[in-house]
Amino acid sequence: MPQHAPSLTEARRLVVKIGSALLVDAASGRLRSDWLKALALDVAEAKSRGVDVVLVSSGSIALGRRVLGLPAGALALEQSQAAAAVGQIQLARAYEEALAPHGVTTAQVLVTLEDTEDRRRYLNTRATMETLLALGTVPIVNENDTVATDEIRYGDNDRLAAQVAITVGADQLVLLSDVDGLYTANPQSDPSARRLELVTAITPEIAAMAGDPVSGLSKGGMKTKITAARTATAGGCAMVIAAGDTLHPLLAIAEGGPCTWFAAHGDPQAARKRWIAAMKARGILHIDAGAVAALQAGKSLLPAGVVSVEDRFGRGDAVAIHGPDGALLGQGLVRYTSGEAQAIRGQHTDKIAEILGYPGRSVLIHRDDMVL
Repeated sequence: MPQHAPSLTEARRLVVKIGSALLVDAASGRLRSDWLKALALDVAEAKSRGVDVVLVSSGSIALGRRVLGLPAGALALEQSQAAAAVGQIQLARAYEEALAPHGVTTAQVLVTLEDTEDRRRYLNTRATMETLLALGTVPIVNENDTVATDEIRYGDNDRLAAQVAITVGADQLVLLSDVDGLYTANPQSDPSARRLELVTAITPEIAAMAGDPVSGLSKGGMKTKITAARTATAGGCAMVIAAGDTLHPLLAIAEGGPCTWFAAHGDPQAARKRWIAAMKARGILHIDAGAVAALQAGKSLLPAGVVSVEDRFGRGDAVAIHGPDGALLGQGLVRYTSGEAQAIRGQHTDKIAEILGYPGRSVLIHRDDMVL
């Protein structure tokens, strides 16, 4: 474990969670445009240093309810979904208008809990996000409140942000909130409360320090942030909690402003490999010598290198990879079903659409989804 707090300037892939209370004025229900413009400058500066940035943003319901004239207080599910449908348009437009002057392209990504719990949907989400980041965009992620019911909801964007960080392999996660870190007690009621600079392990004592939400707009309190920290750090992603209610909040963190860091356990890629290695293989892909050499050189597994397919498996399942001599080489998450893999084995990528009747992924198992 590191004995000093990480630095935001060290991030290579950064996920930033933005709460409703920061983005939307509680009294008027309107967007805090000056704050968003300042955040956009921070994002653009990070992008100029080659950092991949993903924003997980609340605010759609808060923006939509004002437009629809819905009353203050708790909303019925269908009212929340209607507000989200209106607010998502406004939210996406706001980020586009804030970042476009800096030459940054934005993309809207709406997800539900099922999208990351189901391996097929998870692979689709990961592939889309990777492509968006490779193309230089800043994805704006939010829970798909227009369709999500209680059974498939994250319920708070702290948890969603942590899962997004794991999905995209981020090395740092920022939770911008109405508090500037984790305190030993509630600082509003206990003058002796002390903010922690660095948490290297989430012990029962650390978890017990979590309190209740402070803001009237935010759904998550410190408990949800501790839960997010467990997820992020276990996946090799360092996490920081900082107050966002200031102009240029990311710059403030980078310059050593008050915050609490949670140290990562290893790195994102190693954590992902351990997760894949621990899965039960649902099938076997036998590959030729050329494919073996390609995998050992760090390449993905293409259909052309597959000689035969064993057992039945679905898209997103873990499958074992065997060489020409039958030896186990490793395993990975497959991007095709066993039937599809059987149909395209030994074929070049440009033949996939012709064989299957629809375009598919260019690789059978991506190198990031494989452990040897």
